[in-house]
Amino acid sequence: MAWVWLLLGGLFEVGFTTCLRHVDGFRNLPWTLGFLASVALSMSLLELASRQIPMGTAYAIWGGIGALGTLLVGIAFYQEPLGWARIALVIGLVGCIIGLKLVSGGR
Repeated sequence: MAWVWLLLGGLFEVGFTTCLRHVDGFRNLPWTLGFLASVALSMSLLELASRQIPMGTAYAIWGGIGALGTLLVGIAFYQEPLGWARIALVIGLVGCIIGLKLVSGGR
């Protein structure tokens, strides 16, 4: 179940980075509340997952999920560029996330 919590925590990280684009110095209340809720949920789920997954592994995977998700949201909704170098680096990031999961043992 820890891996499910970690995946959800990473997805909420995507939520808080997406909200962060719109908080406007924390003056935009709906986006600020979304940001605060997403941060709280993301960190709580990371903490919950790290009870069974080594913290270094959990943090790296959580951050990787957030980075990958934030990149994909930026491309899909904010017209961020996607060149061959970015594609190669994303593939490397996904490979590292999978590798960390595989070497984490039975946890």
